[in-house]
Amino acid sequence: MNSQSILVVDDEAKMRRLLEIMLTQLGYTVYQSEDGQQALSLLDQQNVDLVITDLRMPNISGIELLQRLRAQNNAVAVIVVTAYGTVETAVEAMKYGACDYIVRPFELEAVEAAVKRALKLSQVERQNRYLRAELDQGWGDFIGSSPAMQNIYTLIQQVAPTKTSVLIQGATGTGKELVARAIHQASPRANELFVAINCAAIPADILESELFGYAKGAFTGAHQDHIGKFELASGGTLFLDEITEMDMALQAKLLRVLQERSLERLGSHQTIPVDVRVIAASNRDPKQAIAEKRLREDLFYRLNVFAIELPTLQVRKQDILPLAHYFLKKHAAEFGYPSNGIDPEAENYLQAYDWPGNVRELENVMERAIVLSGGRSVQCDHFPLEICISQSDASVSQQHKDSAEIECKNGLNAEVEKLEKKLIRQALLQTHDNKAAAAQILKISERSLWYKIKKYF
Repeated sequence: MNSQSILVVDDEAKMRRLLEIMLTQLGYTVYQSEDGQQALSLLDQQNVDLVITDLRMPNISGIELLQRLRAQNNAVAVIVVTAYGTVETAVEAMKYGACDYIVRPFELEAVEAAVKRALKLSQVERQNRYLRAELDQGWGDFIGSSPAMQNIYTLIQQVAPTKTSVLIQGATGTGKELVARAIHQASPRANELFVAINCAAIPADILESELFGYAKGAFTGAHQDHIGKFELASGGTLFLDEITEMDMALQAKLLRVLQERSLERLGSHQTIPVDVRVIAASNRDPKQAIAEKRLREDLFYRLNVFAIELPTLQVRKQDILPLAHYFLKKHAAEFGYPSNGIDPEAENYLQAYDWPGNVRELENVMERAIVLSGGRSVQCDHFPLEICISQSDASVSQQHKDSAEIECKNGLNAEVEKLEKKLIRQALLQTHDNKAAAAQILKISERSLWYKIKKYF
């Protein structure tokens, strides 16, 4: 049975009944209102997929109904019904947001064709609104030519054309959602929606309604029907991030939907078919999560048809600088700053750091650096203190290995002073010149810090 609903608005009871019979035969759920005022009241309480309205009605006309809906930012699709010879009025109504019109007397085939066009247009508009919201968040392309990333590219190309479920594993910040989007974009479903939901960010009771939707009256506050992410993604791809954080009871319901390819909204017994490719991700070891009772074993095997494990940034060191320059240009453009590159010494700092937060941490560091540099060349001083410490340790180690004679020339005291200057400068920059906070970071007394500032600067 079709899960879509239509509201018929007409002051003539016979016309409402005729349309109800025709639309019910086509499998739609039909509601009725005898004028525009009654329709607005119903639409406040009930979501519908389409409104079919007469133009001439008492109280509120069809055109005024259109105007009020659009003023309320209600984007429901609207078809107007007009008598033969007054098509111009229907065209005028379309200027106010109607998507089509039906001329009476009408045949079933004409109604069916107009309804299908309007519902298809409504679906496209809903998808466009979702995509615009996604684009506002933004996402970049892959950057990196390391062997580890070349292997990931190959796996994406192999699995994308299929319907196979994918489980992506990787530490925080390695780009799990980016891989999921790449699989979607390279798949036959690329023209449909990619819908992402973070299972760790939403409480279990709310997550269930977000995934499967709910019917009006399903719980307190459910004033109208709500389409869940599974329905929204039907025909496309649903990305379930942090799947191991989902409540175990909800995992059982998810498994049933995946197996039966259908669902019931909360508070409803109507079965809705869904055609969704599911890609799941976790920053935990799934087998350990099973042992800890965080992940159902049967759900794991249902999702883990094709596994992709993402490398950390520490494994793909050669990608650090290309990524850093990419993020620098990206955020410089966002802030309206020129991009004058990264100082060679600063590049050494980036490459020496271990990046526990992976690509996400690198992007945050570069965004901070472009703010502090104001569009000038990024220097060591523009990086957080922990990156400076890492590079200083690496530099001392390398000098011991390769340049012992240079250390002797400079002298130990000179090298220590050089390091102290850098660390103090970084601490003051990081704390916006708050001496007490900087001293705490450096693990020295505020009095000692004042002494060193007077000595070095």
